[in-house]
Amino acid sequence: MAVLLLIIAAALCIWEFIVCEGAHLGRRFVVWLYDLAATRYNNIKDFDFDWERRVLGEPITDVLSSLADAKLLDVGAGTGRLARTLLALWNFDGTIINLEPSSKMLSLGRSATETAHSFWIRSFAVPLPLASDTFDIVISLEILEFTPNPRKTLAELARVLRPGGWLIVTNRVGWEAKWIFGRTFRKEVFPSVLEKAGLQDITIYPWQVNYDLAWARKPFEITL
Repeated sequence: MAVLLLIIAAALCIWEFIVCEGAHLGRRFVVWLYDLAATRYNNIKDFDFDWERRVLGEPITDVLSSLADAKLLDVGAGTGRLARTLLALWNFDGTIINLEPSSKMLSLGRSATETAHSFWIRSFAVPLPLASDTFDIVISLEILEFTPNPRKTLAELARVLRPGGWLIVTNRVGWEAKWIFGRTFRKEVFPSVLEKAGLQDITIYPWQVNYDLAWARKPFEITL
């Protein structure tokens, strides 16, 4: 019996630490895990920057092409995945605010991307330490399931969008997603979740292996 209990305990630890990345143990625990993995993170993720440019950087710059002094917010910026992609594009003209709660991830991201167009803030996603109706695009990739209340997180992301601005956000949908209790949404439900957060014009694409990627727009204000 003791051996069986040890096996079950070990399996639960592996599940929570490796698969769920500490999601059920609180956001500070998640940050601690990412601090531990920070120097290995880029190798673990094995980013393909040509792919990132095509599916992330270029669509964003297309949206921003008609805007002057565009403002972007990357929530859960990690080591600067988005900033590195956008800053490498010749036609990117805007400012990126990178928000990241892990001090070690932030330090690595800042050293790689801090320029006159890219700035870093250490903070959790809820509450965002930023004014409402500020950003043309808000991006949050692969972090929603690590926040205590994903619906509140979506509401905060929508809050800081200016009317007419775009939210780009992922939802975990791999086989393991349904077991990350209370932190993910079924594929067929996610559009309605975004609508309830006050968003419209929702389009969802497959994103890597375990995620869907949603583009959703904050409605323009109606003036009479």
